[in-house]
Amino acid sequence: MKKSLLLPILVIALVLSAHAQAFQSKETSIITAGGTITEIVYELGFGSAIVATDITSTYPASMQQLPSIGYRNQIKAEGILALGPDLLLMETGYLNADVVAQLRSAGLKIHQFDKPTDLSGTYRIIRDLADFLGVPEKGKALTNQLDEDIQALDAYTAELSKKPKMAFVMARGLENVFVAGEDTFAESLLQMAAIESVGKGFTDFIPLTPEALVAMNPEYLLFFESSLQSIGGKEAVKNIRGVEQTIAYNQDGILAFDGLYLSGFGPRVAKAALELAKSVTRK
Repeated sequence: MKKSLLLPILVIALVLSAHAQAFQSKETSIITAGGTITEIVYELGFGSAIVATDITSTYPASMQQLPSIGYRNQIKAEGILALGPDLLLMETGYLNADVVAQLRSAGLKIHQFDKPTDLSGTYRIIRDLADFLGVPEKGKALTNQLDEDIQALDAYTAELSKKPKMAFVMARGLENVFVAGEDTFAESLLQMAAIESVGKGFTDFIPLTPEALVAMNPEYLLFFESSLQSIGGKEAVKNIRGVEQTIAYNQDGILAFDGLYLSGFGPRVAKAALELAKSVTRK
């Protein structure tokens, strides 16, 4: 019985050892698809092994200097294979299934990791990537730093009594404006920042109608910087139908942050939540 239990443990240990030897030899070239994965792989000490990334991989800034494979359904197998990687690390479902099939049939090793949308997911993806890359001790160091950041966040929010109301708005031009509901990264982040999300009674993202915006009447509107730019900047927010009837618009409650910083739920998530918490007034 004991022997039967030891065998799978030994196999796992050998696999992890092989991973560690391969990656630490610095001979493995990696393509990352998904900004959170890129950030974590870099923080785990494998930045020099990354030969290309996708458009969402904006942090650290040095990653933006690498060749880009594109964005989600725009990514083609030929573009990835032309770069000659040994390994593709990607968010689950980031590439079309047929592209993944083409890459695997060409012999490329692919490993997928679920993108986190809450803190538990952040801890999980850090541990999973650290274990896969054979550096669990570096993963532990990252989660320890996250623990400290969460303590700083909790110390700040513990003294707060008022939770201002906020809507997270995602826009791709004025013709495509959506609001975040329940079970989204936005809901999780606002909760961490001691801010009330007005996106209640629906899940995911839905089109933002004038009637819904007026009924929600948020004190703040939160955008990705790229979303705000897509509608023409802060001055163009007035062109979102219904917004002029909100507290947010009339009290200059328009906020914008880097997209990966807000939505990535990577190692910096508690810092992002703290910065967001400090960006609002609570009188």
